Amino acid sequence: MGFPIRTYIDAGVLIAAARGEHRLSETALDVLDDPSREYVASEFLRLEVLPKAVFNKKEAEVAFYRTFFDGVAEWALPLDAVVATALDEACTCGMSAMDSLHVAAASLLGAQEMITTEKAEKPMFRTQRVKVITLDKTP
Repeated sequence: MGFPIRTYIDAGVLIAAARGEHRLSETALDVLDDPSREYVASEFLRLEVLPKAVFNKKEAEVAFYRTFFDGVAEWALPLDAVVATALDEACTCGMSAMDSLHVAAASLLGAQEMITTEKAEKPMFRTQRVKVITLDKTP
């Protein structure tokens, strides 16, 4: 089968898959169920998706996220290196703080792809650090 595709998943993909109500939910689930992928992540991703689900007592959503995070092959560390890289990338590409943290983590983890639900016009698609792929194919 070869080596797995090292993949960093954006929060939008996890949220769409967990909630099942987004127009990209099925596509997001297909990505997460792809046996040819190995997932890498950062604490910033966990921080973006888990607290609100826990606070709102959405037990199925919390369980979904925890299952995903339990299967992560590698976590982005040290966090200060992620933050320094993110700051540089945000200044270079005009990205938001959270998007730049995800791009930096994906890059430092050696991800081959970062998959998102964001539209291709977003600043994260300017990065040269990691290949960014959107599930949103709408014009």
